[in-house]
Amino acid sequence: MALPRFKVMSLTDAAATRVREIMATSPTPVVGLRVGVKNGGCAGMSYTMEMAQGAAPHDEIVDDKGVRILIDPKAILFLLGTEMDFQSGKMSSGFVFNNPNQTSACGCGESVAITPASPEAVAASH
Repeated sequence: MALPRFKVMSLTDAAATRVREIMATSPTPVVGLRVGVKNGGCAGMSYTMEMAQGAAPHDEIVDDKGVRILIDPKAILFLLGTEMDFQSGKMSSGFVFNNPNQTSACGCGESVAITPASPEAVAASH
């Protein structure tokens, strides 16, 4: 019997619902949500998201709650174990990343410091 494959990322019900709503109103066909990280900001890194029209050859593909998430292989160690949520409040709403690899965030909330998971942690999770 094969063991279930570990998911690099997961979505809360609220995040999955919001992503499906955004995808349904896209003017062009999309296959999923591309999530990654990039260098920049006062804390060192920021999360990236965009609608994806197709998968790149080495993308990690995660299907969760009816949403396909495409992750660049270079971002896997930074996102391992992350849960994406969508929160609405009186003053703002948006996606929130609950990332066990995040070590700090800046005051503006746009930039984070992330320590990548070790390759051993990735191997142990599969």
